[in-house]
Amino acid sequence: MDNGESTYRRFLDGDKNAFGEILDMYSENLIFFINRYVGNVSIAQELSEDVFVELLIHKRRYNFKTSLKTYIFTIGRNKAVGYLRRCAKHPECTYEYIENESDRRNLEDEFIKRERERELHRAINTLNEDYKTVLHLIYFEDMSYEQAAKVMKKNKKQIENLVYRARQALKKELEKEAMLP
Repeated sequence: MDNGESTYRRFLDGDKNAFGEILDMYSENLIFFINRYVGNVSIAQELSEDVFVELLIHKRRYNFKTSLKTYIFTIGRNKAVGYLRRCAKHPECTYEYIENESDRRNLEDEFIKRERERELHRAINTLNEDYKTVLHLIYFEDMSYEQAAKVMKKNKKQIENLVYRARQALKKELEKEAMLP
């Protein structure tokens, strides 16, 4: 499996359907990933759209040295962090949630089918940002440690340590919620 690289090459060669395939492959997972940062599905969708617009505008920036998924999620993380920085500097940037809780659950329900998985995600959300991000990339996006390291701008050893610590923290949180014996 080429993780979308051949599809991206087709896109660069002028295949109009290839970009739609890339959107189908990555847009929902990217929205879910960005939502973990910004905590608002509408904003996550907008930032995800920005990622794909950037991919369209700067077609030749992707150099095929990493997987396309890693490249897209790196851009997504940068967009989310940039958004959070702008909001921290300009408090008027943050606005009330325009959607209700059931809308948010609808998106999560596409990814999380059973109650136990929902509890797992709630426990993950109590973790610090690095732990949440590394667990999401490794376990939900099936990225390698090297790919996650690139997305998070860390080295492989730091990712290994983060995964270990994140799993320990998650275990402790799940035990608090009585999900684990």
